[in-house]
Amino acid sequence: QLQFVESGGGLVQPGGSLRLSCAASGFTIDLSAIGWFRQAPGKEREGVSCISRGGVSNYEDSVKDRFTISRDNAKNTVYLQMNSLKPEDTAVYYCAARLYRCSPFNVAEFGSWGQGTQVTVSS
Repeated sequence: QLQFVESGGGLVQPGGSLRLSCAASGFTIDLSAIGWFRQAPGKEREGVSCISRGGVSNYEDSVKDRFTISRDNAKNTVYLQMNSLKPEDTAVYYCAARLYRCSPFNVAEFGSWGQGTQVTVSS
């Protein structure tokens, strides 16, 4: 079965940091663009960040300069370093893949979804 396993979520105070991991299972990520998405209660799933096969990254405006996406093809894993976390970052975070490029960066274009990891930012 082709899917991702997300980990690294948890409870953190505002201003804190977390590093999420996205490990691929059943396939290698070498040819894939990998996206991080999140879904808050009562809201639609939205794109947060994406890294292309070639390492080009993009970010949703609200996380620019706070989040950093990276990939380690040898470990078949993508990471999301999240700094200066805010309560509005609270959500379940998912990763998913599409071939080569991030664009178009929307939920419908990505597959092999994992179960997600909960991130809660609260004092």
